[in-house]
Amino acid sequence: MTALSPAAIAALAAAAFVAATLDAFAGGGGLITVPALALAGLDPVATVATNKLGGVFGSGSASYSFARAGKVDFAGTAPFAVASGLGALAGALCLPYAPVDAMRAALPALLVAVAAYFVFGPAPSHHDHVRSLARERLGVAGAGLVGFYDGVFGPGAGSFFAILFLGYLGRALMGGIGSGRLCNFASNFGALCVFALGGHIAWVAGLAMGAAQFAGARIGARIALGGGAKFVRPAIAVASCLMAAKLALEPSNPIRAWIMR
Repeated sequence: MTALSPAAIAALAAAAFVAATLDAFAGGGGLITVPALALAGLDPVATVATNKLGGVFGSGSASYSFARAGKVDFAGTAPFAVASGLGALAGALCLPYAPVDAMRAALPALLVAVAAYFVFGPAPSHHDHVRSLARERLGVAGAGLVGFYDGVFGPGAGSFFAILFLGYLGRALMGGIGSGRLCNFASNFGALCVFALGGHIAWVAGLAMGAAQFAGARIGARIALGGGAKFVRPAIAVASCLMAAKLALEPSNPIRAWIMR
């Protein structure tokens, strides 16, 4: 594995701080951390694995901040978080066999749909809707699928968790965002367990990024809690569009040739 200089590790930590600040309320932190790790010279598997280590700290810190503000229903979110973690663990194990190219091609359109929901969809409620047992059970399955995707690929998982809790399950805005961050923490942790056992993590860089992401996520969560719906909804929409544009224009994306011709 590539040995990184202190200057490179410091640069990665700075990128991680900015990424976690944005990711705590809008998602899309991987748009910053994954390219930064690749530019630092890590191979693709080490890049994904090390990014998961930092992501555990960032999503854990954001979850803690939302929980302290009373915006996480732990009992109600626990089944979703467990499903997310197990799904990510399975996804990481299936990574060598996953249709990643198909995911790259489909993801930009899905992220644009997420952005459209937050721009044109119904205004979020300040209270949870009445919960249907059947809908909750399907939601747990959905959390497992998002977790599986996060273990295999990852970009946009935070936005998909937000759609699950806000759009499908009808949770209040901040409660839904907080529950989504907890599920994202579980999915990061599930995938991290697999990557750690495989020996793919650059631990020094990952821990430095983790410390920076822990601090950045605290700031991002405070911004979200203070800004409310007028701030969070546009932020998620913009982050989703940026992720869609970046993924669509990557050289490895099959739809890039169609866009550029």
